[in-house]
Amino acid sequence: MGDKESVVYIKNAMDAEFDSFWEKVSCYAAKTFPFEERCEFVKKAKDCNQTVLVLPYMKILACDLNCVNAFEEIVFFTMFVGFCFVLLVLLIHVCDKYYSPTLKSVSKFLRMNEHLAGVTLLAFGNSSADMFSNLAGIRDDGPVFGNTLAGALFVSMVSGGLICYISPFKMNAYESVRDILFLILGANLLSYFLETDSHVSQTEFIIMYLVYLFYIIVNVADVYLIRRALKTTNRQIDELHIALLQWSPEKRKRLSELEKQQGAYTRDVEVEIFEKTQSGPNINKIRFTTSRMAKTRRVTLNRNTTRIILLSDMHGKNWGIWKDFFLALRPIKCAKWQKADLLQRALMLIQLPGVFLCSIYIPLVNYELDKHGWNKLLNCLQVMLNPALSIIVIKAFLVSTTGKSLWYTNITEGYKYAIYSLAFTVPFAIFMFVQSRTDVPPFYHSALTALNLSGSMIMIFVCATEIDKAMEVIGFIMGVDNDFMGATVKASTGYLGHIIANMSMALHGYPKMAYASAIGGPFFTLVLSTSLVLHIKTRLFNNITPSNQFGNYGENAFIFLNLGLFLTLLWSTTLGFFARRSVGIFGIVLYSIYLIFAMLIHWNIIHSFSNDAAVKAGFGDI
Repeated sequence: MGDKESVVYIKNAMDAEFDSFWEKVSCYAAKTFPFEERCEFVKKAKDCNQTVLVLPYMKILACDLNCVNAFEEIVFFTMFVGFCFVLLVLLIHVCDKYYSPTLKSVSKFLRMNEHLAGVTLLAFGNSSADMFSNLAGIRDDGPVFGNTLAGALFVSMVSGGLICYISPFKMNAYESVRDILFLILGANLLSYFLETDSHVSQTEFIIMYLVYLFYIIVNVADVYLIRRALKTTNRQIDELHIALLQWSPEKRKRLSELEKQQGAYTRDVEVEIFEKTQSGPNINKIRFTTSRMAKTRRVTLNRNTTRIILLSDMHGKNWGIWKDFFLALRPIKCAKWQKADLLQRALMLIQLPGVFLCSIYIPLVNYELDKHGWNKLLNCLQVMLNPALSIIVIKAFLVSTTGKSLWYTNITEGYKYAIYSLAFTVPFAIFMFVQSRTDVPPFYHSALTALNLSGSMIMIFVCATEIDKAMEVIGFIMGVDNDFMGATVKASTGYLGHIIANMSMALHGYPKMAYASAIGGPFFTLVLSTSLVLHIKTRLFNNITPSNQFGNYGENAFIFLNLGLFLTLLWSTTLGFFARRSVGIFGIVLYSIYLIFAMLIHWNIIHSFSNDAAVKAGFGDI
C-alpha cells in the first residue's frame, strides 16, 4: 500500500467564528452556564473587561464571592445596591460642595446670564460624559435612539419637575418656549432622518450639528440683545428724570413701565452670586405643595469681603497652615455631628471615604466661603495630585475598553504620563507656596476652577456610570429584557448626574439655570451625541435601521416626550410662565404614566407603538 496522502484541513466560517468567540461573546452569556463554570468563562471573555468601569461585578459574583445558587445571587445583589447608594450619596456631595459653586463662579466670570449658563456650561457638563460613554460603547447593539429618547423624557419631565417643586420660579418666557421648540425640532428631525434613510449620513449629521450651532448662537445673541435693551431703557429713564419740570401723568406712566422693564432686564443680564442662606425649603408640610411660594430677597455677595475677611498684617505668611490643612481634610465636622440625628450620622459615616477622597483630589473654589475656600498647603498638593490622578484613571479606563485586562491592572501604564505632568505642576505648586499667604487667597486662586471642574466631572461620571453598570448587571442576571432596561431603569440611572446637578443648582438659588439645563442637556444629547454615534455606526457597520434604533419602547418614549413638551408649553403659557409646584408634580406623574405603559408592554398586556418585526425564515429562502 502506498503512503497515505496527508489531509490539509481548511477552516470554514464556523471555525473562524469559534476562533473569535472570546472576543465577541457577551459577558452576560455566563448566566447560561452552570454556577461552577461561570468563573472560567468570565476570565476568558473580553467583554467582561470592556463593560467594567470600577468594579468587575461578574467576576466578583463568579470568582471572588463564588456564588453557587440563585439565593446567594440575590443576597449579593443587595450588596451591589448598597454600594450604589454610597455612590449616590457621594454624587450628591460632589455636586453640592464642588460642582455647583464652581459653575456659578465660571458663569459670573464669563458674564453669562442664568439661562445661557444653563444651556451651555451646565448642559454640556452634564451631557458630555454621556457622549463619551456612548462613543465607548459604539459596538453595542442596543437601541441608541430609543434609549436617548427615554433619557430625554426622564431629564425634561422628572428633573424639570423636581426643580419646579423644590424651587418654584418665574420662567424666562421667550427663552423657555424657544428651548422647548428646539428640543421638539431636534427629536423629530433625527427621527425623520432615521425613518426616511434608515441611517444618519454625513450630510444629515452636519445638518444636526448646524442646528445645535444655530441654537447656541441664538442664545448668545439673546443675551447681547438684553444688554442692549437694558442700556436703551436706562437712557430713556435718565431722559425722563431730566425732564422733571415738564412732568405729566403720561410721563409718570411711561417711567413706571420703563422701570419695570429695567428690573426684568437687570435680573436676566448676568449671573449674580448671592449670600448663602442657612434655611432651605420645608417640604414636609402639605401646604408646600399647594401654596404659592413667597418671594425671598437674595442679597448679592461682596466677593472681596469674603476674600479678605481673615486677612491680618499681624499674621505671618504661613500662620495656621497645618491647622487649616487638617481641618480641611476632616471628613466630619464636630458641630454638624452633634446636631445630626441618627440617620444623618449614618449618612456621614457612609460617605466618609468619598468625602476624604474629594478633599484631597478636588480644589475648592467657592466665593460664598471665607477665603473663597482657599487652603494654602492643601491647594499646593492638589495642584500636583489632581492632574496626575486624572491622567492615571483616564488612561487606565481607556486601556480597559480594549478588553485585554481590567482597569486597575493598567494603572502602571498610565503612571509615567502622570510623572510627566509633575514637571509642569510641581514648579507652579512651589511658586504658590512661596508667593501666597494662608489668610487670603492669591489673585490666581480662581484658576483652580479648571481643576475643580475636571475633577468634579470625573467624579460625577464615575459615580453615575457605575450605578448604571451595577443596575445593568442586576437586570441581566435576573433575566430582564435589555430593551426594557434601557427604556426604564438605565434611562433613570444613566442620567442621575443630570438630575443631581440640576437639583443642586436649584437648591443653591438658581432654578432658571437648572431648568434651562433640563431642556438644553437632552437637546445636546439628541442633536449632537446621538446623531454622532448613529453616523459613526452607519460608517462602520452600516446596520442602522429604524426598528433596531427605536427598539420596542422608542416610539412610546418619542410620543411621551413630544406630549410632555407640548403640555409644558401649554401650562407655562396658561400660568404666565410661573413654574408652580403643582406642575412639577404633573411632570413626574407624566413620566410615571410612561413607566406604566412600558411595564404593560413588557408584560405583553398591551402592544407598543412600534411596528412588529418582519418574520424571516430560520433557514433557506422560503
